[in-house]
Amino acid sequence: MTKQEKNEVIEVLKGKFAQYSNFYVTDTESLSVAQVTKLRSHCFDKQVEMKVAKNTLIRKALESLDAEKYTGVYDSLHNVTALLFSENPKEPALILSGFRKESKGEKPELKAAFINGDVFVGDNQLKALTQIKTKNELIGEVIGLLMSPIQRVLGALQNKDAANTEETVEAVAPVETAPAAEAAAPVETAPKAEAPKPATDDTAAPAAE
Repeated sequence: MTKQEKNEVIEVLKGKFAQYSNFYVTDTESLSVAQVTKLRSHCFDKQVEMKVAKNTLIRKALESLDAEKYTGVYDSLHNVTALLFSENPKEPALILSGFRKESKGEKPELKAAFINGDVFVGDNQLKALTQIKTKNELIGEVIGLLMSPIQRVLGALQNKDAANTEETVEAVAPVETAPAAEAAAPVETAPKAEAPKPATDDTAAPAAE
């Protein structure tokens, strides 16, 4: 590789490191050409960019951007290195984990991961990185936490409204009245007393002849 070609690679890498806040440093030394091609395909499907470059060129690209910022990455630059760049901090970890499970192997090995300024070193970090929260997931959890009290308040208000409605219905419900009393039977009245007949005076004097 000529000096010009090396400089071109360094410039490309600098552009990627400047573009992405997340990248993984992996060891693909024991993978076959077919396996590397398959890994590239998995990365492409998940919008992860994969770049294979010499360690010296990777280091020069990092140092030219911010030597101190990437200090924790330098020790991982050995053997064959493939870089995975992604907007999603855990997508490369999921790809690596899935690829290894599918191929029943231990490669690609995670050497380091740079996630939003934090460096995770060692293959034992892979599982933890598959469980890292993305920005959208964190936002969703925060919204859920904020909405939870509101939902409880709304639920309480709805229950209160329902209870008030039931009370109102009961208040205006017609009161059942006793069946109308049967018509009173006519009152039997005592028979009218006959007018007294004039007394006959058997002793009265006979009328004058």
